[in-house]
Amino acid sequence: MSFLYEILSTLNRFLWNGPLLFLLLGIHCLFTVRLRFVQRHLPEAIRLSGGGQKKHGFRSLTTALAATLGTGNIVGVSSAIALGGPGAVFWCWLTGVLGMATAYAECYLSMTHRKKDSSGKTRGGIMYVLEYALGSKKAGRCFAYLLLIASFGIGCSTQAGTVTETAASLAGLAPVITGLILVFLVGYVILHGSLAITKLCSILVPLMALLYLAACVILLFFNLPYVFLSLRLIMTSAFSPTAALGGIAGGSFLLSARYGIARGLFTNEAGLGTAPLAFTESKESSPKKAALLSMSAVFWDTVVLCALTGIVIISSLLRVPSLAEHYTATTLTSAAFSLLPCGELLLGISLIAFAYATLIGWSYFGAQAVTYLFGENALSTYRICYLVMIFLGSVLSLPLIWELTDFINACMVLPNVLALFLLRKSVKAPNP
Repeated sequence: MSFLYEILSTLNRFLWNGPLLFLLLGIHCLFTVRLRFVQRHLPEAIRLSGGGQKKHGFRSLTTALAATLGTGNIVGVSSAIALGGPGAVFWCWLTGVLGMATAYAECYLSMTHRKKDSSGKTRGGIMYVLEYALGSKKAGRCFAYLLLIASFGIGCSTQAGTVTETAASLAGLAPVITGLILVFLVGYVILHGSLAITKLCSILVPLMALLYLAACVILLFFNLPYVFLSLRLIMTSAFSPTAALGGIAGGSFLLSARYGIARGLFTNEAGLGTAPLAFTESKESSPKKAALLSMSAVFWDTVVLCALTGIVIISSLLRVPSLAEHYTATTLTSAAFSLLPCGELLLGISLIAFAYATLIGWSYFGAQAVTYLFGENALSTYRICYLVMIFLGSVLSLPLIWELTDFINACMVLPNVLALFLLRKSVKAPNP
């Protein structure tokens, strides 16, 4: 097992720190230009997402956000700053801005190539694009298998492990107890089907996002004298070497760009081909409207939450430089929240809520892969396996699962980006 872990770790370092960064950043820039800066339609996308829980667009958006909002918004930004310096926040933010164009293209193609199954239900996703638009059923099935495996990894075991660690830290709960509770809470929702999943996401996602945003705003209020300094430091260090900040190594231009872009791409999943799955079963008939909604998910995930987390961390370190001496690269957010009364408790609750939402959202994605591969009759078996993996992820240390998940994600990027590039002329921009 250790030999396999080392191989995967080496492959992931190569792929995610080099070729995939250029590939994803390239496709982001391509669609940003081809779609005449589709990001300028963001106000319309936000307007479409309104209307509350009864609106299909709102439910689809919150389901997409449930899968992407997670530990990457907290731990990912923290490690990016620790490894790449304050400038990494800028590159993470820029990746979100450009990634909105790719998210639009993915969803547009998935919506235009939806199919009805034998029961009359509408199905869609990149696997259908690969099969029906590019004529490669093998590529579609390959993508679906990767998506299915990924749902057991990044969407399941790793998130369950995060909940276990946080619950043990906050309340001293044993992993077995946490695992059983989590299996019950997730099982109660997913065993009731996709409608129950989207309904829960439409309630949970806004609540947990508002809770985390409120805590960040309060912290920024306490750090107010340092907020402008933080913004200036982020911008200047994004393009030039910086001095150390409270024990955090100063980052060069290359390090800032490398870690900022990597974490940004990882957290918003633009280019991975997963986000469109939240929209393809909805009753929305307009590909452009659904694509705008998908684009707004990247905005909230990376442009807002990741950037806000970064500013909170840096302003807190400027205020109390010694904080970094007592925290690791992945817990700088905890360092910042420790300045707030009950802040670490609030952060722990946010982490658990984010991870729980990701468990629910990714079960929905995995279910669509199962339906494509084996039909609806296999959904019950899949959901039971999903719950078993949640329990295993809660009680076992699974570093190998993390590495395997990163590798599978890399494999999903390749057919998705290839389909996007080959069908780039089919993607239509919103009306001016």
